[in-house]
Amino acid sequence: MDLLWLAAALVIILVAAELFTNGIEWFGRRLNLAEGAVGSVLAAVGTALPETMIPLVAILLSIGQADSVAAHEIGVGAILGAPFMLGTLAMFVTGLGVIAYRRRRVTGTRMPIDTGVLGMDIRYFFVAYAIAVAAALVPPDLRVLRYVAVVAVLLIYANYVRRHFEADPSVDVEDLAPLRFHRVDRRHHRLDPRVPRLRVINLQVLVALAMIIVGAVVFVDAVQHISFGFGLDPALLALVIAPVATELPEKFNSLIWVRQGKDTLAMGNITGAMVFQSCIPTAIGIILASDAWTLSADTVLTFASAGIAFASTAAIFLPMVRRGSLAGRHLLIGGAFYAAYLALVISKLAGIW
Repeated sequence: MDLLWLAAALVIILVAAELFTNGIEWFGRRLNLAEGAVGSVLAAVGTALPETMIPLVAILLSIGQADSVAAHEIGVGAILGAPFMLGTLAMFVTGLGVIAYRRRRVTGTRMPIDTGVLGMDIRYFFVAYAIAVAAALVPPDLRVLRYVAVVAVLLIYANYVRRHFEADPSVDVEDLAPLRFHRVDRRHHRLDPRVPRLRVINLQVLVALAMIIVGAVVFVDAVQHISFGFGLDPALLALVIAPVATELPEKFNSLIWVRQGKDTLAMGNITGAMVFQSCIPTAIGIILASDAWTLSADTVLTFASAGIAFASTAAIFLPMVRRGSLAGRHLLIGGAFYAAYLALVISKLAGIW
């Protein structure tokens, strides 16, 4: 039964991802937003909702409960697991997508991305995530520094959003597929079969977001049942399995966009989500789960995922900045870092170290 729910959730997320990418592109076009704002902010925040909800719910529902420490550890694991998955597995899957669709792409495996947009995303990610992770090193008697870190990452994200929204618009109507919900607005569709009204665009985006959230929740619940049925450790679930499930919207969105040759949107959806995850959920974790947001022998494996995320992101994007280009094969590096961390987790759970 769990496998059926897993398959149903996967179908829901796939359909929702297609509706969302189509709707969010039209939303950006109607508001005259730049491609970076559409991919790195709007799409990234929208598809980051499922993985943001999991740690937030785990932490908030545990307030005043006897098992709050365990819930906080799961929440922190999910918060740190999101940037790790985005910087490793999501990159790897997107790279595979570019290679798989190379025959239908005009540029083949070469990705004609806006290096300025992605370079800015990565710089913001490195700075914000470094501040958030550094907060785990702050001793209890200097708690005020944790609040300084929270304010810093929130201000960083606000400035990040401002810069993207100030960029010049770069999406033309001719570049967009017809809005899927446009025919719902029959009267306007007859008057203008090409350009939909904003209210219909908003409806499609909201429906897609609701489907993404429902699909992700059902998927994670099914994965949890299957994992517990096989007797897997909860730490493995929080660090590896749950983030894989909740990052599905970003992966599917990026695959849809690389198939269409819209590589800046595809990559911006991932890098923008990395910036969001390094600022908003981490701020929640630092404030509401401060007991678990501490580097110790018990949390070293969790925080090691942050180091892997930094290393994988640097290995992929620093050469991009030097070359001024990116290819699908370069993204496959993320798979090696993901495999390395998975081996580390398994060895730890097996008691090897």
